[in-house]
Amino acid sequence: MYREVVTVAKSLYRISMYLPLARLLELLGYLSSHASKIIFESIGLDGSNFCIRMDNELTYGVFVYALGTSSYLDQHQRGFDVSALRYEDLIARPLDMCRVILEFCHLPVSLAEKAVKAFDTDSQKNSVISKSAIGHFKEPQLTLTRKMKLNELLKKHGVPLIGEPGIIEGTLTCC
Repeated sequence: MYREVVTVAKSLYRISMYLPLARLLELLGYLSSHASKIIFESIGLDGSNFCIRMDNELTYGVFVYALGTSSYLDQHQRGFDVSALRYEDLIARPLDMCRVILEFCHLPVSLAEKAVKAFDTDSQKNSVISKSAIGHFKEPQLTLTRKMKLNELLKKHGVPLIGEPGIIEGTLTCC
C-alpha cells in the first residue's frame, strides 16, 4: 500500500517525534549524509544505500517513500506477482476497493462489508504513534525550494515526482 508522497513525508515527520532512532536520524542526518549512513548501518542495513543528507523535515519521509516504491517497482518489473494499492483509492471507495483486494487475493468478495467496518478503528490506537499522540505536531511546509530538492531525490530513485499523479505501475483499481 502506498500514499501520496508528501502525505507520507509529513506523517513520518510527526511519527519521528516519538521514535528516538528516527528523530536521531533526522537530527544527525541534517548535519551529514555520513551520519545517516552510520545510523542505517547500526540497524543492519547497507549504509551505502542510505548516505543522504536530511536537509529538511520532509527528506526522511520522502526517502522512505522512494525506497519502498522503487523496491516495489523493481519487483513488479522483474515479473514478481505483486500489486500496489493506493491508500487514497481505498479511502475514497472503501467497499469497491475491498472487493478488488479480496478478489485479487482469491478470498470471498462477500467479506468486503466486514472489511470496511475495520476502517472505523484507529489501527494505531493505544500506541505511541496513534493519531491522538502525534496529531498535535505541526506539519512541515512544502516550499518550492524543498519541492525541487525532494523531486531530485525522487527522480534519482525512479519514482513519481511531487506534483505528478503518482499512480504507480501495477496498482489495483476498481474503476
